[in-house]
Amino acid sequence: MAADDGDPSKFAAIYDSSSPSHPLLSKPSTSALDSPRRSDPESDPTQFLQISYNFGPRPFKDIPFLLLFDLLVLSTFAFGIFSVFHRNSDYGSSSSFTYDFTSSSCVKNSTFANNNAYWASSTVMYGLLSSSDSVFEKNLIWTLVVTLILSAPFCFSVLLLLKHYTKQIVYACLPLFVLFPIFFNVYWFVACTLSSSCSHSLPLAYRILVLVFLFLVIGIIVWIIVANWHRIELTIQIIGVASDALSKNLKLFLVLPLLTLGLVVYYAPIVVFLVFARFNGKFVPRELDGDYFCEWQEDSWVPAYYALAILTMLWSLAVMVEMQVYVISGAIAQWYFSKEDSIPKKCIRSSLRNAFGQSFGTICVSGLLICIVRVVRAIVDNAREENPQGIVNLVLRCCANALLGALDYLNKFTINFAAITGEAYCTSAKMTYELLRRNLLSAVFVETVSTRILTGIVSVLSAAYAVAQTWAVLRGVSNLGKDSYLVAILAWVVLIVILAFFVHVLDDVIDTIYVCYAIDRDKGDVCKQEVHEVYVHLPISRSTRSSLIPNALNA
Repeated sequence: MAADDGDPSKFAAIYDSSSPSHPLLSKPSTSALDSPRRSDPESDPTQFLQISYNFGPRPFKDIPFLLLFDLLVLSTFAFGIFSVFHRNSDYGSSSSFTYDFTSSSCVKNSTFANNNAYWASSTVMYGLLSSSDSVFEKNLIWTLVVTLILSAPFCFSVLLLLKHYTKQIVYACLPLFVLFPIFFNVYWFVACTLSSSCSHSLPLAYRILVLVFLFLVIGIIVWIIVANWHRIELTIQIIGVASDALSKNLKLFLVLPLLTLGLVVYYAPIVVFLVFARFNGKFVPRELDGDYFCEWQEDSWVPAYYALAILTMLWSLAVMVEMQVYVISGAIAQWYFSKEDSIPKKCIRSSLRNAFGQSFGTICVSGLLICIVRVVRAIVDNAREENPQGIVNLVLRCCANALLGALDYLNKFTINFAAITGEAYCTSAKMTYELLRRNLLSAVFVETVSTRILTGIVSVLSAAYAVAQTWAVLRGVSNLGKDSYLVAILAWVVLIVILAFFVHVLDDVIDTIYVCYAIDRDKGDVCKQEVHEVYVHLPISRSTRSSLIPNALNA
């Protein structure tokens, strides 16, 4: 145990690894703790193995889920290609079919008129598109393009500021968390009052009601800041450590967007297949009030293919999200467990190779669980909105929420641990739980305040960019008038989405360092002293805290 972990004899009861529930995770600390294990001839010899980053070759894990995912993808593409070549070219030509009483079927007529109508509508649409060259669209396109170009150096600048001036940035932005909402709240109220059209559509009573409601929301923000003020300093140190670790792996900002772009490219043919799947069918006769007409009927396999393709897309999206977490965790863990003068130069390439290779099945398992949780949670929320009453619905929602919470608890830190050790999903989940529990660390809590502060910082910065874009640029070089507000809002949305991705990456870095720190504590080692000086101040797990008191009294 590290020097700052306290007296080892004080936690002897907690680190008792004679139980078979601690495989591979024994605590090699003092001789007083090791002697009972060594005296047990029935003990598992693998319990003395220590956890660290697996730099060597890794075996393939969770192969059944890998094969299942590959089967779904191949089936989606195979049936999609079939739908393209098997499509019915008469789709959309219902006016060309009439009911034939002799054969009791739909018969195709001449398509000349339909083709003329099609080309005429296409020509009109092309003319409309070519003539829609307005000033608003030009300014909107240029603003979004400039925002996308500036987002990369913007994120890099935020990272450097958080690395070197974390405390100054946090304390400078904390007042803005309140001042910016107050400013926008008062601004819209005054602007709406002065505008005749707005004041007419929204009476004074409603405007005051919205104003008071927004001030209540601002009051909640102030209460959150005050309630967590004692943890601000620790949060600043955690963000500084994570920013420093991320600055040592800047290639992640190139790899992660490329993975997202790869997902978009992967989605493109599936979307095309879904479009062409609708073309598979035929016109069948229908009767309504004694009149017969022809109606398009899709083939029986088309709905099943839609379900298959949508399931594949959802699972693929979850797999891509978990793959990004895996790559981040692998790169940060290699930085953590390497000496300052021997950091691997190809750590990101190694993480990518493991993610697309031996651990791809593990990523598929994690992605499948996340996909199930998201889908079930959406179904539960939708059912609650449609039918909020009833004791049966209440019981079902409680059971569903308990199950979803258990899955979230299981998945927390599991993919981070799998990226470090290369273990299978279930083994990683069990070992992560045992590792954190034995070291008095929480399996569900790291430092949620850091996420809130980072979200507030990027919100303030993106809002400042939008304000500058509106008054300094759009109003100075164009005559958009009120449309400049819409352009600024869209630019703010684009920038805050990109910065939210940056916050997500930084959160994954914090979680990975947390797991690496737990491994250090378990080995009694200190790979990164600056990390230990910060993470040692994190609160211990509440479950182990409750068991610590009776164990200490018995000792």
